[in-house]
Amino acid sequence: MAEQDANTDLRNFLNGDKFGTVMADPPWRFTNRTGKIAPEHKRLARYPTMSLDEICELPVAEHLQDTAHCYLWVPNALLPDGLRVLEAWGFEYKSHIIWEKIRKDGGPDGRGVGFYFRNVTEMLLFGTRGKNARTLQPGRRQVNVIQAPEPDGDMIKTRKREHSRKPDEQYEVIESCSWGPYLELFGRGVRDGWTVWGNQADLDYKPTWKTYSYNSSVTTAAE
Repeated sequence: MAEQDANTDLRNFLNGDKFGTVMADPPWRFTNRTGKIAPEHKRLARYPTMSLDEICELPVAEHLQDTAHCYLWVPNALLPDGLRVLEAWGFEYKSHIIWEKIRKDGGPDGRGVGFYFRNVTEMLLFGTRGKNARTLQPGRRQVNVIQAPEPDGDMIKTRKREHSRKPDEQYEVIESCSWGPYLELFGRGVRDGWTVWGNQADLDYKPTWKTYSYNSSVTTAAE
């Protein structure tokens, strides 16, 4: 999707709606785009990526309430890019949550890749916008670590489809710590109480009634 197409599509899809919380898992582009771990490597054929400028220029700030939260997934190697995106979207970095990928026995999942260390973590940056933007009361008890396996990570036949999918535990954390309406960018499937935009959100869904944090069931996008 070209930059202008993405910007126009997002504006048209949201139709002027504004949100209290946005969560995004952008299709980051690595410098080494043909390396074995790059999303565009021909052997993997995972998904199209976007440049840093293209991600920064998405019209997210146009669709935010005056006081809002952002949760932004970023690969460890692209941390500076993630901080730049937060700022471009109108947020100030405050903290982050670490996803520790674990095996069924609770140990670290050693299948991670990386040029310098074998990565078993990913980062969820947290930023705020506006005044009185502290997390809700449960957030002040929430530790900044999510320990969870990669979704369907043990099912070899689904590894390509599930590449980069984040743990469902993120929703419970976000819904308890931040207020709605909730917007997910670059989402997969749909979720009750969330507006989801992305080329894998096959059932693009916009609730037209009030929703609450306990509406937490997940519907997977059709194959």
